[in-house]
Amino acid sequence: MNLPVTESRDAIVRPSTEDDVPAMLAIYAHHVRNGVNVEDPEPLHDEDIKRRRKNMLRRKLPHLVAERAGTIVGYAYAVPFRKRPAYRYAVKHSIYVHPDHLHSGVGRALLPALIEACGAAGFRQMIAYVDAENVPSQNLHEAFGFRRVGLLEGVGYKFGRWTDSLLMQRVLEPGSREAPSF
Repeated sequence: MNLPVTESRDAIVRPSTEDDVPAMLAIYAHHVRNGVNVEDPEPLHDEDIKRRRKNMLRRKLPHLVAERAGTIVGYAYAVPFRKRPAYRYAVKHSIYVHPDHLHSGVGRALLPALIEACGAAGFRQMIAYVDAENVPSQNLHEAFGFRRVGLLEGVGYKFGRWTDSLLMQRVLEPGSREAPSF
């Protein structure tokens, strides 16, 4: 997938490379330790992220990084919404931002680039699962056309408490108005 490099404020968004994996792993590890939406029972290794990234790229799914002054400050990717063929035109996505760069525009740089890449790849719907208490993430998604379509109550358990997930969705044109061409 030949994705353009885009700039927003002082962040450059571009397709990820294998050289970005250690930085992505460090960002992800922080979110596993501190975030309620990420729960991996065992720590990931470079090879795990390399394998996931290659699998996404092989399926023509975008995998992007945001960079400031040569440092990876966030990354985003899309995966199939569900594995069954009927759902092949819908993706769900994840965005991870370095803890030192939260609320600094990294998500605002990554999300529109990810939306554009998913649309260009022929996908018709994007799905987000957002922690129901994460108001900044909800606001970010709404600013880029996502709407709230459901609440999944008590679906996560971390840090000794149950968490809810807000289900958000965005149409990628032409959406469901016409049949797919691929």
